[in-house]
Amino acid sequence: MATAAAGVAGVAYASAIERRLWALRGAELGVLAEGASPIRILHISDLHMLPGHRAKQRWVAGLRDLEPDLVVNTGDNLSHPKAVPGVLRALGPLLELPGMFVFGSNDYYAPKPKNPARYLMPEGRKKRIHGPKLPWEDLRAAFLERGWLDLTHRRHTVAVGGSVIEAAGVDDPHLGYDRYSTIADRGHEPAAPGTAQAARSAPALRLGLTHSPEPRVLDSFARDGYDLVLAGHTHGGQLRVPGIGALVTNCELDRSRARGASRWGAHMWLHVSAGLGTSPFAPVRFACRPEASLLTLVPRPATQRQDRARCSAGSDVG
Repeated sequence: MATAAAGVAGVAYASAIERRLWALRGAELGVLAEGASPIRILHISDLHMLPGHRAKQRWVAGLRDLEPDLVVNTGDNLSHPKAVPGVLRALGPLLELPGMFVFGSNDYYAPKPKNPARYLMPEGRKKRIHGPKLPWEDLRAAFLERGWLDLTHRRHTVAVGGSVIEAAGVDDPHLGYDRYSTIADRGHEPAAPGTAQAARSAPALRLGLTHSPEPRVLDSFARDGYDLVLAGHTHGGQLRVPGIGALVTNCELDRSRARGASRWGAHMWLHVSAGLGTSPFAPVRFACRPEASLLTLVPRPATQRQDRARCSAGSDVG
């Protein structure tokens, strides 16, 4: 009887309380070139907005007070055909700042009811169940009108915080929309007038964006010398067991990387946001508060710079 009561209490907490306990997580990553000034990136993902999410909209809008140098949005903003105004209310103050984005599956398609247990089955995760199409074009147009950059299969070179960033992104790998090779085919796209001189400078950071952190995409970014990749999609596992962590990631990424920062290969960092929302059909979080992340990027440690230089020198031979 006590066990059943504890289970009911846990479900009530996960559905009624923790999913609304939005948190700001911080991390410092040594990924910049030597001598570069620190860059503060606000990483937002997986809003899964519904029209009635007023409290979440107010909380996100308040992140403008952090005054980050750059805002990065890694997708899944929508969960309803009428949620675009809510997303814009939430992100409106942040759209005044330099920003960039890629979209996820729940920007293109509304969620549908699913059996949560299927995510525990390797084959079940591969089945795609899409709801009605969502007005992602309207959201994209609003982001572009306010000056944010769409990095879907594009590369841009921008000046941020006194440093040059080369950034690129892919469409959602969860849907199989990613075409990494097209980034190289498109080449560089200057972000705005006045950045031509910056574009000719060596970047302090090579930044990759993807919604779902699929290893095949991460390997491609790492192979091409990117310093940092930002992703979302996993919800941090959404339900985490204390002492064990995430049970699933809903992609091929291993569970130990379901949220936060980790090294990918010898030289690249990966940061996965646990996101700020849930599917309306699974509105629970346990031991995994919804989050935005403020990343402070600083120059790489001297040993990493030396290792990177040796690697670069070696790759130039032959």
